[in-house]
Amino acid sequence: MSPLGTLPIPTAPHFALDWAALDARFEWIRAMAGCAQDPVWHAEGDVWIHTRMVCEALLETAEWRALDAEDRAIAFAAALLHDVAKPEVTRVVDGRITSRGHSGRGENVARVLLAELGADLSTREEVVRIIESHQLPFFAIDQASPAARLHRLAEVARPSLVALVAEADARGRVAVDQARLLDQIDLFRELARDEGVLRGARPFASTLARYTYFHRPETHRDYVPHDETWGEVVVLSGLPASGKDTWIRERAGGLPVVSLDALREELEVAPDETQGRVISAAKEQARQHLRAHQPFVWNATNLSRQHRAPLIALIADYGAQVNLVYREVPPDEQRARNRSRERQVPSDVLTKMRTRWQVPDRTEAHRVSWNDGAAGPRDAETSAR
Repeated sequence: MSPLGTLPIPTAPHFALDWAALDARFEWIRAMAGCAQDPVWHAEGDVWIHTRMVCEALLETAEWRALDAEDRAIAFAAALLHDVAKPEVTRVVDGRITSRGHSGRGENVARVLLAELGADLSTREEVVRIIESHQLPFFAIDQASPAARLHRLAEVARPSLVALVAEADARGRVAVDQARLLDQIDLFRELARDEGVLRGARPFASTLARYTYFHRPETHRDYVPHDETWGEVVVLSGLPASGKDTWIRERAGGLPVVSLDALREELEVAPDETQGRVISAAKEQARQHLRAHQPFVWNATNLSRQHRAPLIALIADYGAQVNLVYREVPPDEQRARNRSRERQVPSDVLTKMRTRWQVPDRTEAHRVSWNDGAAGPRDAETSAR
């Protein structure tokens, strides 16, 4: 099976696609076909017209055709899905059509769609992070700290592929600023090349060096901090029934566990109720372990970066490193496991969880692993073509 599951990908030698079959198969394509765009930036028409033009522009490029099959699939999937969230976020404000926030929302929408199609975890995650970042080459050079933005991007997706999709996005439209966009993309590529991250992240001297760079804005990229940390805390992340409890049984080695599920049961708080008391009790348990320099495991879903960040910062402030362990199983298996649990998570709660589901990346903690493997795209040395 393709690393992107059952999503159709154009293949050599003709790189052709049956657009009518795609339209008939996918509801999210039909939604794009009815979504209007601002004619100043998209005089070509609705989102689906634009998306087809973007995909066709991509397929015509020698750079895309020269990629290996997996990377062609990644770039094509990102182009096909880059505006998939526009139907959800498009509004008319002061007489103008706007789709503000579609890149960030598109990350989650595409993740859910690709997971259901059976996409490979690591391939899927690079696709969705290209979608999240597909507008970055349009303005990165003109914003503060463009090099830092590039290094952060390179930890989650290869800037070369982001630029390739952005160029197709710019060419697949009728807009007053097309030439400017293409110039910006060229500058983006040059900066990425100068920083040594065009085809992947540069390795850091240590896990502490990576964490320090991404969490202290004043830190130089090549700064090597003195390691005064006393140990490591494991923070688990993943949807319910994804294997977090199994990881604890098999890998925790008897470490204390701060479990939000256990505290919910103790405090008699249901999963769909306000979780304030549960979180407060869990953080107090964590502080007790941290003050004693006692490694432990934090067991919770931790589905969004917004929820993970304060916990990771708390642990780091107490002088420990964080090993962020993400667990995932295919959607059908996850739903079946949930149905077999004594205390099932209601289906509507699971659906809501998936709308804020963000897979951890290497910028978030000292160590990050997906299903016990590496987290993030290949480093520059191993991804260069």
